[in-house]
Amino acid sequence: MNTSKTEHVTRRMLLKTSAGCAVGGLLATPSAASSSAQPGVYAELGIKPVINAAGTLTSLGGSLMPPDVVTAWSSAAQNFVVLLDLQDKVGEQIAALIDVEAAMVTSGAAGAMMLATAAAVTRGEPDRIARLPDIAGMKNEVITQKTHHTCYDNQITNCGVKLIDVETRADLERAVNDRTAMMLFYNLFEPDGRIKRAEWVDIARRHKIPTLLDAAADVPPLAALSKYTKMGFDMVAFSGGKALMGPNDTGLLLGRKTFIEAAKLNAAPRCGNIGRMMKVGKEDMVAAWAAVKRYVHTDHASEWREWERRISVIERAVASIPTLTTERFVPPIANHVPHVILQWDESRVRINHERIKEQLEQGDPPIAIGRVRGTGDRGLLISVFMLKPGEERIVADRLREIFKRAAT
Repeated sequence: MNTSKTEHVTRRMLLKTSAGCAVGGLLATPSAASSSAQPGVYAELGIKPVINAAGTLTSLGGSLMPPDVVTAWSSAAQNFVVLLDLQDKVGEQIAALIDVEAAMVTSGAAGAMMLATAAAVTRGEPDRIARLPDIAGMKNEVITQKTHHTCYDNQITNCGVKLIDVETRADLERAVNDRTAMMLFYNLFEPDGRIKRAEWVDIARRHKIPTLLDAAADVPPLAALSKYTKMGFDMVAFSGGKALMGPNDTGLLLGRKTFIEAAKLNAAPRCGNIGRMMKVGKEDMVAAWAAVKRYVHTDHASEWREWERRISVIERAVASIPTLTTERFVPPIANHVPHVILQWDESRVRINHERIKEQLEQGDPPIAIGRVRGTGDRGLLISVFMLKPGEERIVADRLREIFKRAAT
C-alpha cells in the first residue's frame, strides 16, 4: 500500500446535534442492501440508481443528504415563513458555526460566484442592481490568472464584466485600474499560477479591490470553511451539496458582511435583480444550515478511517490479479479524501480503462467512476467517498470479476 504525498430521525435529533451524534460521510445513510430493496421514486420513473464511485459530481447528484438533513428539509416544508428573515437568520447561524463574518445560502457554488460578482460591481446600490448586466459607467473588469479559467467563468461574465488575464505580479500591477471591480482566484488552480493566494490577497488589499475565491469542492478539511476568509479573501464560494452533504442545488457565499449583504440584494426573493432566477427555497436554506451544523460536529477522524477501510476491501478483492497494483491517493486541494488508483499490464490483463468504465456503467446496478485533478490518465481511479455502506463490496466484487475475465 502506497500513499501519495502529493496528495467529500427526528426534529429533536436535529436540534440536539452534538459532537457525539455524527460520524460523518455516508455512515448514517441506509445500507446498500436496504436501499436497493425499496422501489422508490426512481423505479417508478424507470431510472436505475447508480453506485457512485466517482465522487461528489453535480451530474450524479452531488452527495446524499444524511437523515438529519432530510428531516430538516422536510420540517421546513411544513410551514410558511418570511424568506428574507430566514435568509438572514440561516446566514447568521452558519457564520457563527464556522467562524466567519457573514454567510448566505446560494444556488450552488456557481450561484455564489455570480452573486459575489454582482456584489462587487453594484456595492448594494439600487440603481446599479436594477441595471445588471448593463454595467455602463460601473467598474467592469475582473482580473484573474491566465491559468485560472473554467466553465464557471460564465458566472462572472454573466454580470456583464470582462475577464482580464495576468500571469505575473508585474502583469497584475499593470492590470489594476479604476475599472477593476474584483480579483478572481480559483483555489484548485493555485499550483498552476505564478501568483499564489497570499500574494493575490496582498495586492488586492493594497489597491482596495474585493477578492473572490472559488473553493467549491475544498471541504474537507473542516478548517477550509474559515481558512480563506481569515487569509483575507473578501468572498469565498463553497458547494453545499458536496462534502457538506446538503441539497445538491445549494452553495455558500462566505466573507465580509458588507459584500454578503450586497449579494443578498442581488438575489431572490427580491425582484428586479440579476439573481432573481437563482431562487433558494426555505427547505434548501434550512437543510443547508443543518448540513453545516452536522458537518461541524462530525467525527472526521472516524470518517477518514471508514474511507480507508472501504479502500482496503477493494484492494483485497483485486490482490490476486496478475500485474495489478494499487496506490492510495489524496488530492491536495479539492476532493481531499482517499482514493485508490488501480494499474496493470494490459498485455497480461487484456482490458483498458475505458472498457472497464463501460462494463461498470452497464452492470446492474450501474457503477460510475471518474477522475480527480492530479491523476491525469494514470490507472483506474476509484472514489469511496460517496459509497453507501456495503457498496464498497459491490464495487470490489465487480472489479474482481472484470479483471479475472480479462486475465484468462
